[in-house]
Amino acid sequence: MSSAQISNAPDASRAAPRPQPELSARLILLLATGTGLTVASLYYAQPMLGIMTDDIHAANTTVGWVPTLTQLGYALGILLLVPMGDIIDRRRIVLVKGAILTLALLLAAFAPGIGTLLVASLAIGLTATMAQDIVPAAATLAPESIRGRVVGTVMTGLLLGILLSRVVSGFVAQNFGWRAMYVVAAISVAAFGVVAWRSLPSFHPTTQMSYRQLIGSVASLWRRHPALRRAAFAQALLSVGFSAFWSTLAVMLHEAPFHLGAAAAGAFGLAGAAGALGAPIAGRIADKKGPQIVTRLGAGLVAVSFAAMLFAPLLSPHAQLWLIGLGAIGFDLGVQVALISHQTIVYGIEPAARSRLNAVLFVCVFIGMSLGSVLGSQALAHWGWTGVASLATLSALGALAVRMWPGTTSAH
Repeated sequence: MSSAQISNAPDASRAAPRPQPELSARLILLLATGTGLTVASLYYAQPMLGIMTDDIHAANTTVGWVPTLTQLGYALGILLLVPMGDIIDRRRIVLVKGAILTLALLLAAFAPGIGTLLVASLAIGLTATMAQDIVPAAATLAPESIRGRVVGTVMTGLLLGILLSRVVSGFVAQNFGWRAMYVVAAISVAAFGVVAWRSLPSFHPTTQMSYRQLIGSVASLWRRHPALRRAAFAQALLSVGFSAFWSTLAVMLHEAPFHLGAAAAGAFGLAGAAGALGAPIAGRIADKKGPQIVTRLGAGLVAVSFAAMLFAPLLSPHAQLWLIGLGAIGFDLGVQVALISHQTIVYGIEPAARSRLNAVLFVCVFIGMSLGSVLGSQALAHWGWTGVASLATLSALGALAVRMWPGTTSAH
């Protein structure tokens, strides 16, 4: 039995597909903005951890669970909630998640203690998976000939949300307090929800599976498609280094010899944002040349960027900051380039299962990010900045090895 026959077996009751609305430039901008505002909710806390610790009177190790639970909630939500986009109108999912995310952000803003804040952080992670409902929606609306470019544009919004969130939260927390940042975040998500309610088209389900069958089919997709496993493993390894860097940067800059505050740590997000702007270019190259070579270029760029940071302790503090900033541009560009190309590969495997395929990819990505946050903190505590840079370099080289392994030249 062919792969196509196997993949169609669980979806025998699938309704005949109906044409989707036309993808306009305005709608692409809306989708990109939505992914950015949503995913930013995961990262606002990182530059604010020191301020949170003092204000909420909790230990550093306890407050450190705020970003960890948020990322774990995101991974759990991707696994259990994102696949529902194949059986429920994605527009409805986006609107419901947006409303709950707004409430979760407000709960964090007015949390009386660390317990409530941790619960709110988990809820933020679960509902911020709205971003991963939007990306498959863009891939569904886009013609195949420009799918890489459209996904790259929408993912630029996502990466800018991740990176600029640190800039915004560092500034707001230092000048108005960390609670104000969560209020601003809630207002931004609510505003997007209103615009999406008015502008986002409906999406027809691609299968009539039950929820239980849907979740069960995720494991089948993993077993059936080597290309999915390779993409997920490689991007997860890149995410380890990405998260290790960003989750430890604020702590490192706060200590000697820098003694910089939350705003300065967040400002490094501007350097990473410059790299994220390369996403549409990566999408175009993937459309023309194929995504395989682009994944290798991205992983190689990440490895080189982190390896260069190993020399930072040998420089003056001023020169160290420049090297770290330039490295952030390089590795963020590499991570984004690899991610767009991996998504292009994954979305082409089985169009009727895009939400489930996307869920598998991003569960692995955020497991990698969670591991990177934990391992990065340990590396910084035991071996300083050299330990963090070494961890990130090795994880990037691992991703490159996965992409270079024989048999990875075809999409499947």
